[in-house]
Amino acid sequence: MSGALRIERVVTSGVFQLDGGTWEVDNNIWLIGDDHDVVIVDAAHDEKAITEAVNGRDVVAVVCTHGHNDHVTVAPALGANLHAPVLLHPGDQALWELTHPEQKFWSAQDGERIAVAGTELRIVHTPGHSPGSICLHLPEAGALFSGDTLFSGGPGATGRSFSDFPTIISSIRDRLLALPGDTKVHTGHGDGTTIGDEAPHLSDWIARGH
Repeated sequence: MSGALRIERVVTSGVFQLDGGTWEVDNNIWLIGDDHDVVIVDAAHDEKAITEAVNGRDVVAVVCTHGHNDHVTVAPALGANLHAPVLLHPGDQALWELTHPEQKFWSAQDGERIAVAGTELRIVHTPGHSPGSICLHLPEAGALFSGDTLFSGGPGATGRSFSDFPTIISSIRDRLLALPGDTKVHTGHGDGTTIGDEAPHLSDWIARGH
């Protein structure tokens, strides 16, 4: 018996760096699996905390929702020590190289599926916060892992290099708001939300144009 499918959160703290600025941030790392297998979503700051949460399970993959340093901090180390591939959309190659210039990753492409614990995670390419931003949809659990594409209250930031506001709005409108309204959104930072809670605000986000 491998137990029931479950979603676990680990919160780590560290620094986000880009365009010459630094910000203290708390990151959500998500573990999706059962008693035997698990997928790690994002690899922020603290390898030990993430490894302890894995608790000896087989790691199918370390999936990075995008290439900002706070989401890939310990990805190569986790991949090596847990014998798992590190997945990132190739659109974020330039961002990855800012943190890990000598390290390689496996390509995560739109529509690909990752099998874990008797179910599948579907990769959804959602550019805007960065060119290679992805979300992971887990239909069996009615869950979406949105990285920094969608938060409680609106889209992720687009005021820094490699980001674009109209693109993130298109990604959310066309790819995410098409999901069932009761889909739970597990975000890269802070509290979660649902698709139904965020959908009515799309026109407001566009009007604000932030």
